[in-house]
Amino acid sequence: MADDDRSPEEEFQDLLRQLLGGGGSIDPEQLSQLSQLSGMNIDPAMMQTIMSQMQQAFAGGGDGAISWDMAERQALHIAGQHGLAIGDGHRSELDQAFVLAGLWLSEVTTISELPSPARSITRAEWVTATLPVWQELAEPVATSIADALTESLRAQAPEEMQDLVQGAGRLMRSVGGSLFASQLGQVIGNLSKEVVSGGDVGIPLMPDGRAAILPQNFSDFGRDLEIPEDQLALAVATRELAHARLFRHAKWLRLHVISQVTEFARGVRVDTDALEDLASRFDPSEPEELRRALESGALLPARSEAQEDALRRLENLLATIEGWVDVVTADATTRLPQADRVAESVRRRRAVGGPAERALGSLVGLELRPRRMREAAAMWRAITDAVGPEARDALWDYPDLMPGADDIDDPTSLVARLQARARGEEPAPDAMDDALAQLLADSETDGSGDTDEDRG
Repeated sequence: MADDDRSPEEEFQDLLRQLLGGGGSIDPEQLSQLSQLSGMNIDPAMMQTIMSQMQQAFAGGGDGAISWDMAERQALHIAGQHGLAIGDGHRSELDQAFVLAGLWLSEVTTISELPSPARSITRAEWVTATLPVWQELAEPVATSIADALTESLRAQAPEEMQDLVQGAGRLMRSVGGSLFASQLGQVIGNLSKEVVSGGDVGIPLMPDGRAAILPQNFSDFGRDLEIPEDQLALAVATRELAHARLFRHAKWLRLHVISQVTEFARGVRVDTDALEDLASRFDPSEPEELRRALESGALLPARSEAQEDALRRLENLLATIEGWVDVVTADATTRLPQADRVAESVRRRRAVGGPAERALGSLVGLELRPRRMREAAAMWRAITDAVGPEARDALWDYPDLMPGADDIDDPTSLVARLQARARGEEPAPDAMDDALAQLLADSETDGSGDTDEDRG
């Protein structure tokens, strides 16, 4: 059949085959020559915008993988806007604060110093250092969105296009994943303008054993507090070092936190009805609606019961970590006249979160805030007063020793067990001890000496 005899639908399908079949780039002239597209109610200019955006999304290849390079480019671009270099004077002041903070910490905790000195870093350096963890945390959500987009396309495509859609599955996953990655990059870039230190978000974003402060954001944080900058620097440096020391000491803790986050993220399911509704009225030349939908969380349905349970476990874990950091920092900074004011400012800031942190919560359906930090700090204070720093810090040696949600509610039993152990006494057995004893007794009964032949 001659080219002139083809229908508009056939010409349009040929364009999709070129793009989705990996047949090379689309010649914009092909779009302008499709005068008959008007008969299909498709604007050629809009189609050119669609093709351009899709080809950008496919820049990482058509193997179905998500282009996290796009997220990095977006984040670095935003972090670089109005980003300032670190002056020698500011770097020197923070270096001195870290040194003194390290000495103070060593007086109140048995957890050892970091192998590498803490650093002052720019916003762009924070993005580069933390992006691998963001990718690990967000990938389950990105995959869910990509799967939903593929399924929505398959459900809405006409029968004669099903073979084409089936073959384009991996590329459509790239589209959905890349759209998400681009939005995540914007959130991380904006977050780089808010965080004051490496541990500011509460999860282990920095490489193991690394502590850092972002001087530009530190200055913004302290601008309205009316607290002398040297005191503020010492308090923030102490808190950052305590956070980094804890994660380096309890080597299991980093994986424990990340696995809790990813357990929640794997349960995220996209609201396909909302996605289809958005797709039916989405204008690619006006991408703001998609951006708002992703950022507002409109595509994420209400959390399931399993997700609510995962979220509670994560919140208790983060509170346990932040509570320890809070108590150790308070003990280390008793020489600072305004240490209490700094600590309260940090607590309030963590409880409320900034615009970028709230956007992250909407994007992945997860708010990384230790809602029970005050209760957890009270628990750690009771433990410290009862048995001292060494016994307190030993609770981080193994996952089984770490306090749980019940201990945050009422630390009395935990304190009693620790005091009994300090006196060399056997602590009174609790419910877990009883269950373990019963399990061992049952095991001994099953293996009481009877052989298979005897039992036969």
